[in-house]
Amino acid sequence: MIDRVRLEQLSKVDVFAGLTPDALDLIANVATEELHSGGTVIFHQGEPGEKLYLILEGRVRISRTVPGVGEEALAILNAGDVFGEMALLDEAPRSADARVHERCKLLSIPRNGFEDLLFMHKDLAYEVLWNVIRTLIRRLRETNDKLTFLSVTGKF
Repeated sequence: MIDRVRLEQLSKVDVFAGLTPDALDLIANVATEELHSGGTVIFHQGEPGEKLYLILEGRVRISRTVPGVGEEALAILNAGDVFGEMALLDEAPRSADARVHERCKLLSIPRNGFEDLLFMHKDLAYEVLWNVIRTLIRRLRETNDKLTFLSVTGKF
């Protein structure tokens, strides 16, 4: 059994929300902790996506390099935030860079272990699938709102 704090951390991840403690325990068993110092590149845009990351401590900067401009920060993520979750769902390359903004401790979940887990536990796969669908719908609505704002304000 994994400690209660770890299960609580996992339960706050959108794709794991509402899962039973037993299901969260299964996921926690395929996860590992990673420590990274400031400035470390966790992954680069274009690399294969192989892990989801949950920030336990510290901060991570998600960015893209814009030709002729340089690095454009898309987000600064804090403890409790998740990034790289698309890597659990498809085999497309990373869509941005992830760099340690402040020394951090991460919980990583590898795609291969996660896929094996879903294959062995169909009920878990079903629940995760619905969470993914709800997350994607929420993000699509947020994107639509942002595009509407940009269009209306003439900043598009």
